[in-house]
Amino acid sequence: MNPQDVPPKPASPPTAGIPRVDAAPAPASVTWPQHAETGPSTSGASESAPSGATASHRAHRAKALWKALFAVVLIAVVGGLVWLALWLNSGAASPEAQGGQAGVLETTPTPRATPLPLPREGVKPADYAVGDCFKDFDPESLASTAVPCDTGHSAQLVGVFRYPAGERYPGAETLKAKALEICQATRLGPAANNFQLNYQRSFPSSTSWDAGDRRADCYVTAPNGNVINASVLP
Repeated sequence: MNPQDVPPKPASPPTAGIPRVDAAPAPASVTWPQHAETGPSTSGASESAPSGATASHRAHRAKALWKALFAVVLIAVVGGLVWLALWLNSGAASPEAQGGQAGVLETTPTPRATPLPLPREGVKPADYAVGDCFKDFDPESLASTAVPCDTGHSAQLVGVFRYPAGERYPGAETLKAKALEICQATRLGPAANNFQLNYQRSFPSSTSWDAGDRRADCYVTAPNGNVINASVLP
């Protein structure tokens, strides 16, 4: 090659077509993070401070929760007492407040309605009194024979419920249930253990109700006739 054909050496390297890269400036200083030592600390105070703060925080939360629970319980109790007072003052459970009258339950002997001396025949059901004893008793009969309770008899009247005079006829099922309640509310004396006894209920029909019969009765009866010779009431 002819030396004259060699192109002259460029004054600087060519830059056309080469992407430009700017070098990032070096940081003034670099501090690497230091890992915490796993060994025991030489400062007891620096370790106990976070633990104490956590325990104090938990105690504070527990105390706040107890206070909130107490407040809820107190509000519920006060609300219940207020509701009870309002309900009692309203008289919602009182038959008189609803325009009706309360009936009267009798389960203890009353002054005898049956005139003495006994025995006495032809006593009408309207004149039966709690404690009366009856010979050859038939609950559907229009009259019975009342006898002294220390003589042989087959039935004793142990409970009566008297409805108010102005009460409307409640129906046979209601009257039957009421008569059962009377028997369940009756307390019998020790003498009742000496006899084989049954409960027997009596209540008015719609016809007798219209005629003024307002009582439901519970009797203790003997299925074997006049074998009872003592009062079965206390």
